Amino acid sequence: MKISTKGRYGLTIMMALAKNKGRGPLSLKAIANEHNLSEHYLEQLIAPLRNAGLVSSIRGAYGGYVLSKTPSEITAADVIRVLEGPIQPVEVMDDDDPAKRELWVKIRDAVRDVLQGTTLDDLIHYDSDPQVQDPDMFYI
Repeated sequence: MKISTKGRYGLTIMMALAKNKGRGPLSLKAIANEHNLSEHYLEQLIAPLRNAGLVSSIRGAYGGYVLSKTPSEITAADVIRVLEGPIQPVEVMDDDDPAKRELWVKIRDAVRDVLQGTTLDDLIHYDSDPQVQDPDMFYI
């Protein structure tokens, strides 16, 4: 499954709002400037996120956007589904061999489980510890 810029930038918006939670609304201009993104493109992405009930807009001179729920209640899957559509890396065809069909379903379920199991809170508190070894990597 390839996540387009819609999904990637959508997660950027949502993570910025999650980091700003409790400090008032955050403007798209501020997010665009901080992440060197097009404000116009972010405006196109915020509408579906607002329509899905993930963010709320606040009008006025000091307006902007806030999360509609806590960062721990919004998953990466919520954001990706709104901006990218259903989570389906491979289309399962009726004429596929049953073994391949089962593989496609397993892949879909694994991707879905990762996205559903990852909240905005997880993403904004991610700690990349270089001392931790990858359990699947062998060092000589």
